[in-house]
Amino acid sequence: MDLNTVVEIRDARHPAPWRPGDAWLGGGTYLFSEPQPHLRRLVDLSRTGWTPARLLDDGSVELAAICTIAQLSRFAKGLAAGAAPLFEQCCRAFLASFKIWNMATVGGNLCNALPAGPMISLTAALDGECLLLAQDGVRRRVRVADFVTGAGRTVLDEGELLRSITVPARALACRTAFRQASLYGLGRSGVLVIGALDPVDHSLAVTVTASTVRPVRLWFPLPPGAGGLRSAIEAAVADDEWFDDIHGLPEWRRHMTFRYAEQIRQELGGTAR
Repeated sequence: MDLNTVVEIRDARHPAPWRPGDAWLGGGTYLFSEPQPHLRRLVDLSRTGWTPARLLDDGSVELAAICTIAQLSRFAKGLAAGAAPLFEQCCRAFLASFKIWNMATVGGNLCNALPAGPMISLTAALDGECLLLAQDGVRRRVRVADFVTGAGRTVLDEGELLRSITVPARALACRTAFRQASLYGLGRSGVLVIGALDPVDHSLAVTVTASTVRPVRLWFPLPPGAGGLRSAIEAAVADDEWFDDIHGLPEWRRHMTFRYAEQIRQELGGTAR
């Protein structure tokens, strides 16, 4: 879609004061998908030269905000880690066209903050941490599970940039389980639940996305019993936090979340100790 209110595109490599009507341009799959009458200038990140995805010396993985889904998929295929299959499962959860697969970015998926965003699911489940850069140069780090605060809402301040997401080595070593449901064969995720079992201390993290307006990550020092898991989800998700749109009623999302969480508990944790 043409953005006929945009009068300038600025290269992000050349700093300039942020002004009303500015927006960061990564892959552009959301920006160019619908009218953006409030925009006047786009700040293009495509020439920053950031490495899309890389393995750091401490064993963690850094994903640049401009890393595309295709680049992430290729990177994960060579990743020797217990959680490596989860990357591809979440990439495929897009059910994306060729254009989206090759243009949509990890950072854009997080910043759009749609409940069904599978990059939110992936990075929240693996305890990822966002690096945010403010216009005055101040840096701050925020866990992905805290970065998205609601449907379409994040902690980003005006002009603040999501630079990268770091997934810790310990999370990458986890054994994972993935469950996803949609009302349609090729539809948007209505429920997406991920479990991650730490091979060292046997702690279990269960992350709920798509069915809730924000990612909900629950951590248990040892795999809980069925009742303990259900109670933890009930306590963590308020009644008005079950998402409601044409892709699923809150009651259905809630039911499927409990069902999938229990399946994951049995797959990864078995009976409670």
